[in-house]
Amino acid sequence: MTDSDANKMWGGRFQMSPAEIMEQINASIDFDKRLARDDLAGSTAHAEMLAAVGIITNEDKSAIHKGLKQIGEEIESGKFQYSRALEDVHMNIESRLKELIGEPAGRLHTARSRNDQVATDFRLYVRGQLDAFDAGLTALQMALAVKAKANAATVMPGFTHLQPAQPVTFGHHLLAYVEMFARDRGRFQDARKRLNECPLGAAALAGTSFPIDRAQTAAALGFDRPTANSLDSVSDRDFVLETLAAATICAVHLSRMSEEIVLWTTPQFGFLKLSDRFTTGSSIMPQKRNPDAAELCRAKVGRIAGALNSLVIVMKGLPLAYSKDMQEDKEVAFDAFDSLTVAVAAMTGMVEDMQPQPDAMRKAAGYGYSTATDLADWLVRELKMPFRQAHHVTGSIVALAEKQGVDLEALSISDMRSVEPRITDAVFSVLSVENSVASRTSYAGTAPHNVEKSAGIWLAQLEKQRQTG
Repeated sequence: MTDSDANKMWGGRFQMSPAEIMEQINASIDFDKRLARDDLAGSTAHAEMLAAVGIITNEDKSAIHKGLKQIGEEIESGKFQYSRALEDVHMNIESRLKELIGEPAGRLHTARSRNDQVATDFRLYVRGQLDAFDAGLTALQMALAVKAKANAATVMPGFTHLQPAQPVTFGHHLLAYVEMFARDRGRFQDARKRLNECPLGAAALAGTSFPIDRAQTAAALGFDRPTANSLDSVSDRDFVLETLAAATICAVHLSRMSEEIVLWTTPQFGFLKLSDRFTTGSSIMPQKRNPDAAELCRAKVGRIAGALNSLVIVMKGLPLAYSKDMQEDKEVAFDAFDSLTVAVAAMTGMVEDMQPQPDAMRKAAGYGYSTATDLADWLVRELKMPFRQAHHVTGSIVALAEKQGVDLEALSISDMRSVEPRITDAVFSVLSVENSVASRTSYAGTAPHNVEKSAGIWLAQLEKQRQTG
């Protein structure tokens, strides 16, 4: 950038161009150019408003709109030439607009600042990302619910402390993630509601003396209302922080599910198989099938949580209103949003691709005396024992089975009666894993009928949401 270029950007206050290192640290065009479409939308709405209230002529408005449309076409086609010397996407577009239409371009920036301009652009961009997250998570929930309904009666072990606890069904397990991702969608939707106020017209920090109509630009850009305080308008990045916080929680859910896929596809578990589409091989061990997609999804939470932490640290000490520190909000957010997008898509693909192995799941469901709670419940229900006494009796029976090296249902009735004489043959009706899951009929329990019904409700709800957008 020449000295005269510097004068054109900054007016008469600056006489020399910035040092090379200043240009390097100051420029953001390498990453904020992805805001170009949002910047064009904001500028189009701003020009429309300026003409409507008589600040610029309709002729100038038409020229500005025509120039902005051409710039949009150049960006879409890849012909637009970005310049680091012009710092950011806003100045690049404004400079090109001046080349195209001349003097009217200089009137576009009336009654606004780059401070409210970038705040508006970024809100528009994040809003689009939130809508994309909702659509992606809806597709993931659909895949999970379809798989859950097909496996409503597929018995598997339920774990606590990663130790066999009680039998559940694979469908029930998958529906747990449907619930998690529903909460994630709720958090993104809540963030969108708070985000959806328009900063445009707040100018640098104090508003403007021009008779602008902020409600018009807010409505034109799909916002619910203008922001209510000009200082807060340009200095707020809560909408990014909140989105990153919700993204981090969502990434944690994806990571937990990824960990289970990694575990369950090992020969030691053998609960699932993934096809070649979501696994990779080894350069030295020809037998390997590595669940790399799941492992990479598991790792994405580090980048996303890191972005949240980075922006928290940037914002924590900033006085009102705008500081250049806030330029650091975008690069980490873009990376986090890209990471979450690909992780959600990859998880959806893995869920659709995964092949449960019912025999291995059913066999493992009986490990660790997982129907012991069913035995205790039977003692309470049939023999009217206090639960704590039933717990103690069951523990003694488990110890006896463990000593003999057999499952509970393989113990003889005489062995059980040696611990509690009142036990009858009817006890065997609750000791199989199938009977165990079938008995869990309480609301939200793992009984196959519950799972099939819940999966059906989710599928109907999700399909309706998908159709209504």
